[in-house]
Amino acid sequence: MSRGFTVIEVIVVVLILAFAAVVFFVQKESVATAARDEQRKTAINAMYYSLEEVYFQENGHYPRTIADTTLRSVDPDLLKDPSGVMIGDADSDYRYEATDCVDDECASYTLRTTLENEADYIKTERSNES
Repeated sequence: MSRGFTVIEVIVVVLILAFAAVVFFVQKESVATAARDEQRKTAINAMYYSLEEVYFQENGHYPRTIADTTLRSVDPDLLKDPSGVMIGDADSDYRYEATDCVDDECASYTLRTTLENEADYIKTERSNES
């Protein structure tokens, strides 16, 4: 009488482990994607509140463009998307679109980011919010 595993038992265990590994990696990617989307939303919200609570309060208008010099109250790292591309660059996931501008003074804007699992996340100046 031998005391080992049969070939079928070994194959079943290997298949179970392979299935568990596939589920793990799929879930890991899903969690990472959700984390990147949350990072994007957090950055857009930080820019939005800085524009509304700091920049507009001090200047009475919105800027034509935003950068770390414009939004000094925002951590400069938040102006870079998860890939490290700065807002305003063509490849950035973050977009700031100023409207109704006279020179560098604008009356409105739209901040937006492209999310991986949801529709674009959009914030506009307070007078356009519902």
